[in-house]
Amino acid sequence: MKILLIQPAKPLKALAGEDFSVFEPLALEYLAAGVAENHDVRILDMRLEGRLTEVPEDFRPDIVGITSFTVHVNIVKGLFRQVRAFDPAILTVVGGHHATIAPEDFCVPDVDVIVRGEGVFVFREIVERREKKLGMEGAEGARRFENDTVVIGRESGAFDLDGLPFPRRDLTARYRGSYFSEWMRPLASIRTSKGCPNRCRFCALWKLTGGRYYTRKPERILEELRTIEEPCVYFCDDESMLDRKRMEALADIIKGSGIRKRYFCYARTDTIARHPELFRKWKDIGLERVFVGFEFYRDRDLKMINKGTDAETNARALAALKELRMDIWPMFMVRPDFDRQDFEDLKDHCYSLGLDIIGFPVLTPLPGTDLMEETKDQLISTNHDFFDFFHTLLPTKLPLDDFYKELANLYRHARPLKNQLRLLKKYPIRQLPSVLRKHNAILNRLKTLDQDYSDQGS
Repeated sequence: MKILLIQPAKPLKALAGEDFSVFEPLALEYLAAGVAENHDVRILDMRLEGRLTEVPEDFRPDIVGITSFTVHVNIVKGLFRQVRAFDPAILTVVGGHHATIAPEDFCVPDVDVIVRGEGVFVFREIVERREKKLGMEGAEGARRFENDTVVIGRESGAFDLDGLPFPRRDLTARYRGSYFSEWMRPLASIRTSKGCPNRCRFCALWKLTGGRYYTRKPERILEELRTIEEPCVYFCDDESMLDRKRMEALADIIKGSGIRKRYFCYARTDTIARHPELFRKWKDIGLERVFVGFEFYRDRDLKMINKGTDAETNARALAALKELRMDIWPMFMVRPDFDRQDFEDLKDHCYSLGLDIIGFPVLTPLPGTDLMEETKDQLISTNHDFFDFFHTLLPTKLPLDDFYKELANLYRHARPLKNQLRLLKKYPIRQLPSVLRKHNAILNRLKTLDQDYSDQGS
């Protein structure tokens, strides 16, 4: 059978996204690995390549599968309409984070099957049933919505990440030089764990595994790492360094193997503060950059989101990474109820840290989170295009236009000039004009984001 798997692009109104980072579609590469030996599979990355209409006409797929985060919901439903218009006989399948958290949002006539949770083996069964002309409602864990869309999801007790096949990176060969995060390119992604034991109110990832933390064996990770050609590797885990002994063992066998890469990972501040020696060991084998969710610098805000850290822990983590001369990519959230003094205080705090790059996502009640459950009656928009961490979904204390001017001001002035210049030096000279154009375009768009709400489609 012919199978087309699609990574959608962000909607036009969504800000940033692939302007500064495009990670490989690892979820689709995993799905392909489960079926590609017996079927003709293609991956279309629409963040990097053309229109959907050209592909079905050339390929004529039997099955089209699309992955989706919340911000992609409207885009994905539009793509399925195009697929259905091209050939109503094509089996349409949606999966990914949003399909798992809120499957009802894809309960539309153009979607045949919704996959919840880890999809490799579920998708394999879907393909096999389609090939044998069997109904999808016979699959394990399947249930049918009123419009005949079938939802398939399985409760997984102990989940074996090592039981998954290696992702089929060969199916994204034509794109691989274009996967990157800022100056790190070309960049591959690898998963070493799944889940998080913490209970942050703004995050739903821990709910997907019931708060459990699943890991891969270091030897299995090394085996996959040997197949990766890219010089830069991103650990796309919810929390890479949580299991100190496992990550020490992985660092040791990577060092012994002679593999040398430039690594990029996410880590919580309490993990960093507890185990600075672990990060030193990883720095020695190539860890170059750490994404850190500081979230807030005030204890009362950290307590509000149930982060499980405090300002002192954040400060110790920052000091440890600075001592290691590690590239730090920190995030500080902006609450919609910030007033001008809150913005000014955050700007002053960040300026005092002397960091090269800082992100300021707006606190967003994502589907499936405790925060969404507690604030759903306050939402000023339910337009999925606005789930980009820049559009506020909650009422602002300041007028909207002032809120976005303050947010743009944060991005412009929360770093000393010398740090802004040091950041630019990380890029090849030939990329600087493009980087500066994109940066200025986003700041200019940010200052007018309030206008999106006047003509939104909820």
